Amino acid sequence: MNITIKGLDMVYRNGKRALDSVDLEIGGGMFGLLGPNGAGKTTLMKILVTLMKPSSGDVRVGELDLVRNRREIRAMLGYLPQDFRFFSKLKTWEFLDYVASLSGLREKKKRKNAVDEMLEQVGLFDVRDRMAGKLSGGMKRRLGIAQALIGSPRIIVVDEPTTGLDPEERIRFRNLIADMQHRDVTIILSTHIVGDISSTCNDVALLHEGRVVYKGAPEDLVDMARGHSWRFEAMESELDDIKERFSVISTIPSGNGWEVDVVGDSLDGYPGREIDPDLEHAYVYFMEHRIPATH
Repeated sequence: MNITIKGLDMVYRNGKRALDSVDLEIGGGMFGLLGPNGAGKTTLMKILVTLMKPSSGDVRVGELDLVRNRREIRAMLGYLPQDFRFFSKLKTWEFLDYVASLSGLREKKKRKNAVDEMLEQVGLFDVRDRMAGKLSGGMKRRLGIAQALIGSPRIIVVDEPTTGLDPEERIRFRNLIADMQHRDVTIILSTHIVGDISSTCNDVALLHEGRVVYKGAPEDLVDMARGHSWRFEAMESELDDIKERFSVISTIPSGNGWEVDVVGDSLDGYPGREIDPDLEHAYVYFMEHRIPATH
């Protein structure tokens, strides 16, 4: 299911411009929307799931217009918002059963089978009788993705899905989302965490101050950081100077000092060595060194 966005603007009543002439083409599979907090990602997601009307612009889902065909588009959607809410006094299965009925699963037996299957898939079957409000943070997030998937939607939108999760739950979530790619669906993953999309998305866009500043394959973005990614062996006393001269990706204790990964346009006199960048190197390099050239 292709989504075409042209000239999308969103200006709030206070005059703040959240989106500025956004043009995007989103195809099937996993699409990553990456950007810092405040870049406009959540605003764009709310527009795409018909919770907010844009100030101007055009969005088409297949042949459907987002404004004129809101009901039809909503029937295709599964949505996990950044601030996921649920009925805390319902049991886990009861909440998912309620969502399933809203998604169009009317027959009780089919709905029960779908609920049990989904609870098994997200690893919540053993706590199906636990009150939703008593679930752990990671389990609540899994319940969120379960409710987004229960109606077999053709488009799945997830907004900042791993914020606040521990590493184990984050990996579980990524694997669950990756498994969804085997279905005939479009998955839009919006996040400020590079690791959430580095191993799953075949197409990515970077959003900065409401504007799309990059759209393409992750590997093409990584190529832009080649020749600009470095590793230093540094002493504690050198760290402050390094942080002033470079964009630091990581600092890891190493022997009597630190192993420091940075991005920049040159070594600037430091005795470091060039390394192969990953998507995190590329994202930081692009956002901090290439964006001025795009304006």
